[in-house]
Amino acid sequence: MGVLSGIRVLEFEAIGPGPFGAMLLADMGADVLRIERPDAPDDLGPKVTGSHVSVTARGRRSITLDLKRPEAVEAVLELMAHADIVIEGYRPGTMERLGLGPDTALVRNPKLVYGRMTGWGQTGPLAARAGHDLNYIALSGVLSGIGRGGEAPVPPLNLVGDYGGGGMLLALGVVAAMLNVQRGGAGQVVDAAMIEGAAQLAATVWGLIASGNWREERASNLLDGGTPWYDSYRTLDGRYMSVGAVEGRFYAELIEKLGLAGEDLPKQHDRAGWPMLRERFEAAFLTRTRDEWCAVFEGSDACVAPVLGFSEAPSHPHHVARGSFVEVAGAVQPAPAPRFSATPSAIRGPAPKRGEGGHAALVDWGFDAEAIARLQTCGVGCMA
Repeated sequence: MGVLSGIRVLEFEAIGPGPFGAMLLADMGADVLRIERPDAPDDLGPKVTGSHVSVTARGRRSITLDLKRPEAVEAVLELMAHADIVIEGYRPGTMERLGLGPDTALVRNPKLVYGRMTGWGQTGPLAARAGHDLNYIALSGVLSGIGRGGEAPVPPLNLVGDYGGGGMLLALGVVAAMLNVQRGGAGQVVDAAMIEGAAQLAATVWGLIASGNWREERASNLLDGGTPWYDSYRTLDGRYMSVGAVEGRFYAELIEKLGLAGEDLPKQHDRAGWPMLRERFEAAFLTRTRDEWCAVFEGSDACVAPVLGFSEAPSHPHHVARGSFVEVAGAVQPAPAPRFSATPSAIRGPAPKRGEGGHAALVDWGFDAEAIARLQTCGVGCMA
């Protein structure tokens, strides 16, 4: 059933962090009903369009509704009155112009948690500006620390802004606000901004900066590839091994496994000796293939692991043993996480077609046949 079983979430169609946050809630058992446009969007939307498979849209049901129709407003407000949580990711002011802003919604449902997902936040000079993950993490300071020294910053996929600093922060925020409601508090707005979430993800770095232990130059610090014992190395077959031997005892084991224990090497924390250490590590890793190095480090605490491709990761023995990946409708994808001992999470199914499961969802949400018919006259489209 899931730890969030019985919680109703009304999600407005979007791409990126909003759907990801809603996916986390759905995996944990929340009943997520998505409001989608009647027709597929022109851009790469969150649905299955042709060969596009959306993992982040899994586990919900769908209704279609054209929010530009005046009568659609009343339909949405009725849905909000039955919801515990709303998730929307439009630019600030859009929902208000539609007549669906939080002030209106909270009058209809005082216990509603109204989750808002944006890049810049609901207020501030940039609030109305367009942007994407890379822009948000750039302005947060985080992007400046990712990449090789002397080279341009490297986009870390869209994990730091969209998903870590966005969708996860949103999911945490709405669940916390819902817990407050269940303890007798009032409904409220959750303003989740990717720029702020990205900054929070770098909390440890901010602490290092405050204590004078962080250099602004890329690849010059402990965790940014600046040290030779926290980096990735090319192997004989052109693949890579990751090294994270931070602690002294792990570093000593790394040196031993690389066959360098008998050499006169610089001390681990001798910054002046790092270039030499890196050269020796590079030369050592180039003597064997990635799989051969995996055999060397098997069972070791040297903090070394192979750099797996997306296609390789699901079949690694550790993932297989834990069931870390699953297949849903022919698509391999990450299994729900984190794990709950008493109320395990589960994937209810792949991304629905537009309107799929909507009729059953409305029944489950407490709408009778007359109310469903009334919603349909307002433009709600749904299938059983």
